[in-house]
Amino acid sequence: MSTTDSADREREPGRAVPALVHDPFRRRPRSRSARDRGGPVLAVAFGGAFGASARYGVETALPAHAGFPWATMTVNVTGAFALAILLVLILDLWPPRRYVRPFVCVGFIGAFTTFSSLAVETDQLATHRSLGLAAAYLGLTMLLGLSAAAGGLVLGHRVTRRPPPDDHSDAQPADPAR
Repeated sequence: MSTTDSADREREPGRAVPALVHDPFRRRPRSRSARDRGGPVLAVAFGGAFGASARYGVETALPAHAGFPWATMTVNVTGAFALAILLVLILDLWPPRRYVRPFVCVGFIGAFTTFSSLAVETDQLATHRSLGLAAAYLGLTMLLGLSAAAGGLVLGHRVTRRPPPDDHSDAQPADPAR
C-alpha cells in the first residue's frame, strides 16, 4: 500500500483521522498566557497563607493539655467537615468560579489541616508516653474525621436541597429464599 492510498483512506467519511495526520479544521487549544497559568497557583498560595494562619491560631488557643494534641485533632476534624460541606456547595450550588476550589479546598483547607503533625504526634506519643494513647489519638482522629466529613456531606446536600448520591442504587435486593 502506498502512502497516497493510506492518506485517501484516512479521508473517507466515517473514518477517524489519526492524530498524526494534519487536520486544518481541528480546533486547537488556545495557548494560555503566563498570567492565566499562574492564577491557580496564586489562589493556592493565598489560601494556604490564610489556612496556615488559622491553624496557628487554633494551636495557640488549644495548647497540648496533659500531653494530648487537642489542637491537631481539632483542625483535622473541623477541616474534614469544612472540606465536605464546601465541596458540596462549590460543586452543586454556587456558579462555577475558576479560583474558588484552588483557594478554599487546596490552599486554605490543605494548609489548615495537617497529616504530618498527626503522624509526628502519634509517633511522639508512642515513643515517649504510651502506645495505647497513641493508638487512641490516631483512631479517634480518624473516626471523628470520617464522621465530620459524612456530616458535612449530609448538611451540604440538605442546604442544596439535593439528596446525597445513593451508593447502593445498583445493589441487588436480598434473596428471601436464603
